[in-house]
Amino acid sequence: MACISLPKSSIPLLPTPNPKNPSSQILPIISKSSQSQIYGLKLSAISPSLPSSSSPQRTLIFAKVNKGSTPPSFTLKDQDGRTVGLSKFKGKPVVVYFYPADETPGCTKQACAFRDSYEKFKKAGAEVVGISGDDPSSHKAFSKKYRLPFTLLSDEGNKIRKEWGIPADLFGTLPGRQTYVLDRNGVVQLIYNNQFQPEKHVDETLKLLQSL
Repeated sequence: MACISLPKSSIPLLPTPNPKNPSSQILPIISKSSQSQIYGLKLSAISPSLPSSSSPQRTLIFAKVNKGSTPPSFTLKDQDGRTVGLSKFKGKPVVVYFYPADETPGCTKQACAFRDSYEKFKKAGAEVVGISGDDPSSHKAFSKKYRLPFTLLSDEGNKIRKEWGIPADLFGTLPGRQTYVLDRNGVVQLIYNNQFQPEKHVDETLKLLQSL
């Protein structure tokens, strides 16, 4: 019986994972809609694409502010356009919480939780300060809408966020949600990070403040 042999080049081969390049095995994340919101991130429609060797690498942010350290000072604009420095709060405990953006679901829950417990913070002698990259006019509208009794500061360009070394979430696409408690001397006594349970930031900070 005659046998027919096919040239090797005509047989299609399936791609195999490259063990030297683990990123080639990562599947892309696709947004459900152009207006989706996930706890502080407004997603735009994304065409799925796999990372290539020519793609620029993301810059990783490592923690620069640790428990027991004194964080970098800052001077930023509040929701009324006034200049506020971190040194203003020295001499009393202060809760500084960084959040992704005004008017997003998780950030609204977090802000309202701080509002609802604000009297407890005052009783503990502490100030509450929220910081995001939104401009002062956005903060003003957000504060007025939800009757927020505490200071919101505008870190446009996220300079302070980078100086404090706050890690991002969702593969670097979502600004981190991180809370710090500074004592009367400006020394960090607590760092709490939880993107998807924003209200827990209030519980954890109150526990510490009530023990100081």
